[in-house]
Amino acid sequence: MTVTADLVEARAITVRIGRHELLSAVDLTIGRGEIVSLIGPNGAGKTTLLRAILGVLKPCAGTIWRAQSLVIGYVPQRLQLDPVLPLTVERFLTIGLAASAAALDGALAEVRAAHLRRAPMHELSGGEFQRALLARALLRRPDLLILDEPGQGLDFSGQIELYGLIEQIRDRRGCGVLLVSHDLHIVMAATDRVVCLNRHVCCSGRPEAVSRHPEYMALFGPRAVASLAVYAHEHDHAHDLAGEVVPQDAPAPEPAEGAPHAGNARHAG
Repeated sequence: MTVTADLVEARAITVRIGRHELLSAVDLTIGRGEIVSLIGPNGAGKTTLLRAILGVLKPCAGTIWRAQSLVIGYVPQRLQLDPVLPLTVERFLTIGLAASAAALDGALAEVRAAHLRRAPMHELSGGEFQRALLARALLRRPDLLILDEPGQGLDFSGQIELYGLIEQIRDRRGCGVLLVSHDLHIVMAATDRVVCLNRHVCCSGRPEAVSRHPEYMALFGPRAVASLAVYAHEHDHAHDLAGEVVPQDAPAPEPAEGAPHAGNARHAG
């Protein structure tokens, strides 16, 4: 996917609550057509950084530039709905949004959830609920899609399927994507760039490069590095849209002109 102009540029973002520093001089850019994965342990400041980018939290220092007329679609980490309310997926999608029937059908079809239109929200599985949240975000026709731990509560195969779907949405719409995850080995197949955060940016770059960076290994430990190596070995192949393994001798698709190439991770703090 060709990366073009920046959508968001955050420079030296610092956030404090009292004497507690949540973020320290964090830099982050997100380009159109780019998937950026923000990884780090609990308490690393990942959600805090998202809130600053969304404009709901004002940094103590630093600047955030957003492209003119930027539209953001946001998928939150958690959303509690009262199970007593008779809220269908269709009604949930239209709360506070003006959307035509065709737009609803299109958003649900894009996340492979057209059959859920009249289903009660409280009866959805974890994966179905995430698809409903994603469809609602897509109704905004976003330039930038922000997802906070979208794979939370899903099993391994469900997470892989969801991240593959997000990659397809990026390819189809050309939007930028910023997603938060704890696990590099889950997102590495569907991301262009990884930013490893622990209140400051420890390292960033292509996922393969970050996985070998000393800061990443120090932060996540040898077990995480070993599991990532196993994942990379076991997934040294491609899948088709049905999830079937593509034979090794099958022709690989040509990369888009100007698509980013693998580079070295860089130390940033």
